[in-house]
Amino acid sequence: MRLSRLLAIRTGVTAVIGGGGKTALLQTLGEELASGGARVLLCTTTKIFPFKGLPNLICPREETLEAALKSRRLLCAGAPVPGTGKLTGVEIPFSRLAAMADYVLVEADGAAGRPLKAHAPHEPVIPPEANQTVLVAGVSGFGRPIQEAAHRPALYARLAGVLEEDAATPETQASVLLAEKVHDRVFLNQTESAGERRLAAALAARLPCPTGAGSLLRKEFFSC
Repeated sequence: MRLSRLLAIRTGVTAVIGGGGKTALLQTLGEELASGGARVLLCTTTKIFPFKGLPNLICPREETLEAALKSRRLLCAGAPVPGTGKLTGVEIPFSRLAAMADYVLVEADGAAGRPLKAHAPHEPVIPPEANQTVLVAGVSGFGRPIQEAAHRPALYARLAGVLEEDAATPETQASVLLAEKVHDRVFLNQTESAGERRLAAALAARLPCPTGAGSLLRKEFFSC
């Protein structure tokens, strides 16, 4: 199954949050949508590394970006963050970005490389123009202590009603997601083995929103 169909990605602005593969999800979605003839822009409201193998426009003027999207189906735009090698957002309103591209895919969160996370009051940074928010979680975090698997572990443990030393599970992740309610859909990355599929199904059964799973590495996706 195509990831864009699994997640029912609509035209306009989509925010991607959580941990465990946001950047890979953006690039996979972008490549899929662009292969179908759409114009796709990848960007961020936080900080991301430039996308490998894709044009990365640095601090483009509005007219430059618009012209680039007419000649290239898929690209990233951002402004450099000094000393980090990362990009942050461009100073162009999302309403204008959405007018230039068919799809604007926004990485709107950070997780410090952890597969799971809880959100502080200032997170995630979702543009008001976003028409859906996809939360990514990495199944590799389940079975590991929360203090190792989750970004903002103290907050994660509090929302889940457990200790930071306790293992993250589908149950703890469901408790966090149900408490936060910052997403419309969930994608469970790193779901490859039969055991990981059972973990993904256990989490999906506890969520009221559409939930997909699979492996961004293998490009294998399925509905839970």
